[in-house]
Amino acid sequence: MNYIIFGGSGFIGTHLIHLLRQECVRPGDKIYDLDLVMPGEEGVVPGIVEKNEGVEYIRADVRQPLTLDFTPTAEDVIFNLAAVHRTPGHPDEAYFETNILGAEQVTAFAERYGIRKILFTSSIAPYGAAEELKTEETIPMPNTPYGISKLVAEKIHQIWQAKDPARELTIVRPGIVYGKGEHGNMTRLYKGQKKHYFFYAGRKDTIKACIYVKELVRFFKYRMIDHSFPGVGLYNCTFEPAYTIEEICTAMQSATGMKSYVPLIPGKLLLFAAAVLGPIGGKKVGIHPARVKKLMVSTNICGKKLAATDYRFHYTLEESFRDWYEDCGRKELI
Repeated sequence: MNYIIFGGSGFIGTHLIHLLRQECVRPGDKIYDLDLVMPGEEGVVPGIVEKNEGVEYIRADVRQPLTLDFTPTAEDVIFNLAAVHRTPGHPDEAYFETNILGAEQVTAFAERYGIRKILFTSSIAPYGAAEELKTEETIPMPNTPYGISKLVAEKIHQIWQAKDPARELTIVRPGIVYGKGEHGNMTRLYKGQKKHYFFYAGRKDTIKACIYVKELVRFFKYRMIDHSFPGVGLYNCTFEPAYTIEEICTAMQSATGMKSYVPLIPGKLLLFAAAVLGPIGGKKVGIHPARVKKLMVSTNICGKKLAATDYRFHYTLEESFRDWYEDCGRKELI
């Protein structure tokens, strides 16, 4: 059996490879990581591992035709994690070029080698930014180039699946994904509390749907390896119900033994400060208009569909932070 991961050198990919090596790989199985950058290179977000024995790392650009020297089997599975995702941070065309062309090339690769199982990591960005609860039935209304590109990429994968009803496609829309090596929203939240520069932006009840990276990759395993699900499965991947920013801060402090008072700052005042400080260095500590606005708007994503499956979460919110803390030697979340 071959596990073929596109974009496996990043945060989620390193955790997925670790899980596959620990629980899935049998004698004769192979893991292939096809990525534009390799583990340990500049620009790669450090994960839980750098290089894994038994993993073949291949430099590849998903915007170009993809080939691989291997022997396909009927059990092979593709994990398509490749994306330009950080927003803001890239020119608009970069999201479309990588995310859309990447979906086309990955599905063409599956056609070429007769692979019948693909898991595609999409995003909650296709829903658009709004306070209303979003289920998998909610009509997507993306309002960013990233969100639009991800929605188009979903459709490209669905077209691939529709050519053969026996093909298996799982599309996941994760909330905020966190854990060791993330260096994103949750890491900044931890550092902001620890260094006493994080504030509740206008409210404490902003909902921030999220999922622990180890939980996310275990759901990948459940869908693509432990079971067979012909057809298309679309899942929001988040705790159910989703937590508020205050609940997340409380759980994070409890899990790490940190005690930090988090003040509530009026939203208008914070936006003004971000507009002034952002251009002169505030971005380094998260005082940036785009990030402040994201803090003030809920990511109110419903996880009931996932919760209704046979999959069972391995961690509560606080347990996930405690596990992350243990992974970091009980020093700090990195």
